[in-house]
Amino acid sequence: MSIIAKTPQPPYYAVIFVSQRAEGDNGYTKMAEEMIELASKQEGFLGIESARGSELGITVSYWDSLHAIQQWKEHSAHQVAQNRGKEEWYKTFVLRVCKVERDSFSGL
Repeated sequence: MSIIAKTPQPPYYAVIFVSQRAEGDNGYTKMAEEMIELASKQEGFLGIESARGSELGITVSYWDSLHAIQQWKEHSAHQVAQNRGKEEWYKTFVLRVCKVERDSFSGL
């Protein structure tokens, strides 16, 4: 997968997940890899970008519709990961869903 997602012409949707991790891995890295693999197979998935520093992580996933986002939110394996995140992996997090109306690429 490319570092920068190659998305189609707008409009499409971005789900922005910003998090502050709790101490220790506790299976987080393995689950994150599994969720990216699983999300990439979901209908409506367009791509993902992610960066994590020592204090803050930001993951942006792109989807073709609000329906596709809802389907991903409700996926049973993703719900397991969401619950573990709330209980053990994150000190705090925020999720934002945005409609992308314009984009611009250079060098892709």
